[in-house]
Amino acid sequence: MKKYIAEKEQTLKDFTDEHYAQGSFAYARLLRSRDVRVNGERCGSNRTLHAGDEVVYYTTPKEESRPVCTTLFCDENVLVADKFSGVNAEALYAYLREERSDLRFIHRLDRNTCGVMVFARNDTAEAELLSAFREHRVDKRYQVLCFHPFSRNRADLTAYLKKDEAHARVAVYEKPCRGAEKITTSYEVKQNHGEYSLVEVQLHSGKTHQIRAHLAFIGNPVAGDEKYGDEALNQKYHVKRHILVAKSLCFTGLNQLSYLNGICFSSSFCAELPHRP
Repeated sequence: MKKYIAEKEQTLKDFTDEHYAQGSFAYARLLRSRDVRVNGERCGSNRTLHAGDEVVYYTTPKEESRPVCTTLFCDENVLVADKFSGVNAEALYAYLREERSDLRFIHRLDRNTCGVMVFARNDTAEAELLSAFREHRVDKRYQVLCFHPFSRNRADLTAYLKKDEAHARVAVYEKPCRGAEKITTSYEVKQNHGEYSLVEVQLHSGKTHQIRAHLAFIGNPVAGDEKYGDEALNQKYHVKRHILVAKSLCFTGLNQLSYLNGICFSSSFCAELPHRP
């Protein structure tokens, strides 16, 4: 059993995704069995929560023990985690704070993107890490499976990305336009399997859905991406989550955390198809 108090108005589904990773995994079962209670009332469907509402999840021991990450590194300044796919970044943060209340949120990954995330453990580390991300002193490499042959095996791409908050997606444009931000994405094809390729991607700007939207824009959508992807090939290869791994993260130019300069934290996950037709 897990108990939480809502701090703002949002749906039960969104609240669960942000606060309780294991509950998010088991969400459909919890509703089906009416094993979620809001202010003591059993719920069988999504509903709107209000600030002050008490939410109690009656997960099973097996559901509660489902792993959400592994710890790659931890000291008095930082914690580096290897996030599992299907875990909301905010839920991972809440999970880790149960044992380390001093943790501070630095950056996020999409729910279905697995891989390396770093958290700060004090004010100094928080300020330095936020500055490093803001000033692009963090080398972030991603491993991705993409559909369709690439026109070039390597490229540095520039485009303009505009958020559509109402539909929780973004649009990419070739030229500047009102409300759009410049994005830069580099990629290199590592393995070509004809209909799909294994690609290494480096971000030079970190915008919402940048990798997925930018690669789809050039005609090479991420495998399993249900928002920007190729629905027919997703069905053919039986993939329902985008296959994208935050594979490595390296820092340069750190001062107070200079001992981390040059260290590369790598994810144990690999971008691979779960099934082949």
